[in-house]
Amino acid sequence: MANNNLPRRIIKETQRLLSEPAPGISASPSEDNMRYFNVMILGPSQSPYEGGVFKLELFLPEEYPMAPPKVRFLTKIYHPNIDKLGRICLDILKDKWSPALQIRTVLLSIQALLSAPNPDDPLSENIAKHWKTNEAEAVETAKEWTRLYASGE
Repeated sequence: MANNNLPRRIIKETQRLLSEPAPGISASPSEDNMRYFNVMILGPSQSPYEGGVFKLELFLPEEYPMAPPKVRFLTKIYHPNIDKLGRICLDILKDKWSPALQIRTVLLSIQALLSAPNPDDPLSENIAKHWKTNEAEAVETAKEWTRLYASGE
C-alpha cells in the first residue's frame, strides 16, 4: 500500500474500511492514488434500489479532514438527491461536514439516502417532482433503472 506521505488519519481510516467493512459497502483505495477510492454500495433492502450494486468514486481532497470528501455515483441512478452526473445532495458533504466524520460515516449516510430519498431537498428537480406527484410511479422507475444499470454486470 503506497501511502505517498498520507496523513496518519487517512491511513487509519483506510485500514479500518478494509478490515471492518460496513454491511453492504466496500471501499478500496486505488493502487496509484491512495486518496481515490473505488466504492460499491449495495442497494438497501426494502428500497427501490434493492438488488442493485452501485459504483461510486470517493476522493479525499488535500484539505481532508477539514473539508469533506468528494463523492459521486458512477452508476446511473433514479433518485431525487442524485443528479445525472452522479453528484449527491447530502448535507454532510456540504455545510454539515465536520472533521469528526469519517469516510465510513459518509458512505453509511449515502446508503441511508438510498433507503430514504428526500424530494424536499432535491438535486434533480424533475425526479423530485415525479417523486412528489406520483411516488409509486417514481419508485417503479427507480426499480427499473436499478435493474437496467445496477444489476452488477
